[in-house]
Amino acid sequence: MNGIFITFEGPDGAGKTTQLKKVAQELQKLGHDVLVTREPGGTGISDKIRSIILDPANEEMVDQAEVLLYAASRAQHVHELILPALQAGRIVLCDRFIDASVAYQSYGLGVDIEMVKSISKFASSGLQATRTYIMDVPVEVSLERLNQRAGTGDSTQQLDRIEQKNVAYHSRVRAGFHQIAADHPERVLVIDANRSVDQIAEDIWQDCQQLLEEHISV
Repeated sequence: MNGIFITFEGPDGAGKTTQLKKVAQELQKLGHDVLVTREPGGTGISDKIRSIILDPANEEMVDQAEVLLYAASRAQHVHELILPALQAGRIVLCDRFIDASVAYQSYGLGVDIEMVKSISKFASSGLQATRTYIMDVPVEVSLERLNQRAGTGDSTQQLDRIEQKNVAYHSRVRAGFHQIAADHPERVLVIDANRSVDQIAEDIWQDCQQLLEEHISV
């Protein structure tokens, strides 16, 4: 596998999608073949599962179903899209991956962490990111951003089922991301996302350039 797999994580409203797009633009300027994708979603089947997971109407969804639905979406996404791209030598930028399952389902919901990791490993055939950027902001900041976005009146920006959960849940999720970073310092870089977009982008791009030097032979 010759490609580079970079994931962007963090609490809802932390700005990870914005930063992913900035990195994609910089990589494309340098002539790299870049695939931008997201989880849950990324393929036709995965997007259908995403709509079930995030639909606020599905209040009765049990934790086990949520774990398995995320895993099903990931399995299709990895094998249909991500692995072929990496095997073709492309750089894959993914908005969320397995770390999100660990943070949201193990730390957020309280599902056994080894179970979530095992299911995710099976779904992804053991695929791991080369680098993960965790956008970190205080919970009150992320929730304020979400509410501001939802207040625009744009129906596409209304809070989804996960975003609507309470402050205690989102606090556990943030703590989960910090624990993931502590457990995997060789892969994960925590980014202070409570700054300007350009300041955040500069830090990420500096690290990303170093990553390219390490993994792409000139």
